[in-house]
Amino acid sequence: MAAKVSRDFVLQMEGYGLATAEILYRMPDHPGLLQTFLWQDYDLCPRFPELNKFLEFWRREIEGPLHSVRVAHSGLIKPAELRSVDGMFLLN
Repeated sequence: MAAKVSRDFVLQMEGYGLATAEILYRMPDHPGLLQTFLWQDYDLCPRFPELNKFLEFWRREIEGPLHSVRVAHSGLIKPAELRSVDGMFLLN
């Protein structure tokens, strides 16, 4: 029986990292007020194709005009950090 690998793991192996976007938008009925929406998904830095698809959907389908978008990104699979050891300790 073959084990199934999760979609998230496959994306990480392809270079995707976790992207989080804080989206500020204007309320349709009260344009002077800003509302916050948080979006999070796996995406490729620095072009962010998944985030750009979502923002295009937002502009096309949602009435609240975008004010600003702030993005954070973290690659979750990274090379291991290694450091040399200067000594050896023996226990019994």
